[in-house]
Amino acid sequence: MSIYVIDDHPLMRDAIVMVLRRLRPAESIVELERLDKLTGAVKQHGMPDLFCLDLKLPDTTGCSGVIAVKEVYPNVPIAVYSASPAADMEEACIEAGADTYIEKSASSAELTAALRGLLMADSEAEEPVATSASGKLSKRQTQLIAMLDKGMSNRDIAAELEISEHTVKVHLWRLFRRLGVKSRTQALHHARSHGLLSGSM
Repeated sequence: MSIYVIDDHPLMRDAIVMVLRRLRPAESIVELERLDKLTGAVKQHGMPDLFCLDLKLPDTTGCSGVIAVKEVYPNVPIAVYSASPAADMEEACIEAGADTYIEKSASSAELTAALRGLLMADSEAEEPVATSASGKLSKRQTQLIAMLDKGMSNRDIAAELEISEHTVKVHLWRLFRRLGVKSRTQALHHARSHGLLSGSM
């Protein structure tokens, strides 16, 4: 298994790789300049367990890179980073299948926190304890539903679970995608309709 960093700017690619080597020193990290080199790289280096993807590559437009990666590797998390402000592109990228959005203007600490949050969320794939119409939910996801039902904010949830707010966002995005919803309100409606709230804490 390998982490794939796809970016045509060497300095930014180096920065991402440096953070990943600190977070996952034993992991194989594959660097690519273009998305069209991914298929050959996977054959050579093995299946991916994380993508770090520059939004603007020579062979992508808008969210096309996210969509292309998600079509081939639907279960692999994607961290998108971009020079575009989150207000401009974050929602579209999440909608396309990205798990987190990082602005290139972010500090090293922010970048590290974002990638650590994604890697932590990915490692918490616990045994499913509840079933929704869209599939099985993990223990963490059923916890989140119960916390949303209490009206807790991201900050409240982060404090309760002793994780960062960014990690909470990653968990929520994954929960929403699992349920096939786009908001807290829709998630709660789905949970109530499918009996997912009882005994979830």
